Amino acid sequence: MEEKKELCQVIIEALEKKQIKALCEILDEENPVDIAEALNDLDDEKQVTLVFRLLKKEAAADAFAYMEPDVQEALIKSLSDTELSAIVEEMEMDDAADLIEEMPANVVARILKNASPQTRKAINELLLYPEDSAGSIMTPEYVSLKKSMTVAEAFDHIRRVGLDKETVYTCYVTENRKLIGVVSVKRMLISSSETEIEEIMHDNFIEVHTTDDKEFVAGQIKKYGYLALPVVDAEERLVGIVTIDDAMEVIEDEATEDMEKMAAMSPSEKPYLKTGMIETWKQRIPWLLILMVSATFTGMIISGFENALAACTALTAFIPMLMDTGGNSGAQASVTVIRALALGDVTPKDVWAVIRKELRVAALCAGTLAAANFIKIMLVEMLLLKTLPFSAQGFAISGVVCLTLFVTVIFAKLIGCTLPILAKAIKLDPAVVASPIITTIVDAVSLIVYFLFASKILLI
Repeated sequence: MEEKKELCQVIIEALEKKQIKALCEILDEENPVDIAEALNDLDDEKQVTLVFRLLKKEAAADAFAYMEPDVQEALIKSLSDTELSAIVEEMEMDDAADLIEEMPANVVARILKNASPQTRKAINELLLYPEDSAGSIMTPEYVSLKKSMTVAEAFDHIRRVGLDKETVYTCYVTENRKLIGVVSVKRMLISSSETEIEEIMHDNFIEVHTTDDKEFVAGQIKKYGYLALPVVDAEERLVGIVTIDDAMEVIEDEATEDMEKMAAMSPSEKPYLKTGMIETWKQRIPWLLILMVSATFTGMIISGFENALAACTALTAFIPMLMDTGGNSGAQASVTVIRALALGDVTPKDVWAVIRKELRVAALCAGTLAAANFIKIMLVEMLLLKTLPFSAQGFAISGVVCLTLFVTVIFAKLIGCTLPILAKAIKLDPAVVASPIITTIVDAVSLIVYFLFASKILLI
């Protein structure tokens, strides 16, 4: 963060002092990602345009891909058709497709108008794939080799086409557009120049299909430690690759989305400080309204046991503790299981193994919490604050509270571990049934159990 602010400040100072040549030298040494972040922080659109025009063509295209959508849009409006065409042609195809998806219709029309027919065709093909599929994040810019090539011929080919490809570290051997093997540049470097590619390629490779979920693809790259994965269509023809940088972006986006859903918020694609007040309100208010209405059931339960509360007012003081502990216990189980589902450590068929484990853990947690709570009631409520009598009545009330706590924790953990798995089994997002919904259910159950125990044990 400090480096980004420092570069942004350097740019501002250089522009104020009109030290353009010195600024060009500084920008030449900087990473395009850092340049993009610095430009995102510039408030003056004219300064953004000026600095962008100082960048070399390749660096400009790379930096442009990392800018925030609103900065990209403003920059596009200020660039000439010639400049815009140069940027689009220099961008990676998957980045260009992402740009098209995020821009308004009038901006999209101008981008496509200034793209070459070949680039326009490639972008349109990528846009045809479903939003969350491998096809939507792949790039068609990969190095393709023939199995009959020698290593020397392969390197000559890479030198000719490699500059415009997403990566050259892994090359793909095709025959009639179908993938038949994979070979790394490292393997070619340690082989003699006369060796044919067929002799050193791997025909036992991992591939994904254009319709596969992008989160699954990212998981495959993480699992096997690849820099890129080949993507084939329904006819098993190689149509592109998904690289590790795209996989990392998918993993980050999915983790952010899950966190927002678990907090009862609608997912947002914009950074926090770039999201407007009204948009943030829209993301948060639906679930808050739903949860507020669902809390009505809790109020109805309390109203239904008004006589019990009136007969023993000491019961009221323990309600918040029981509800909070139950909600926290359920949240612990649900977050753990949701994370395991996301990582592939747990699947719906493992539901009984998960239940067995969580029930054992719940029994240990519930027993510990109940014992600790009993000691706390004796020391604090009975002896220190004297809110409960040190008598049979006081011990009966503490027994009701501790028994309720024991049952609530076990029930909460059981609900917390099973609801996400059930959601996954019926093709719903497990994060949707996380903490807020589980807490609402557990609150209601804990109150019912509490008052039932109180009615039976205290005879009220």
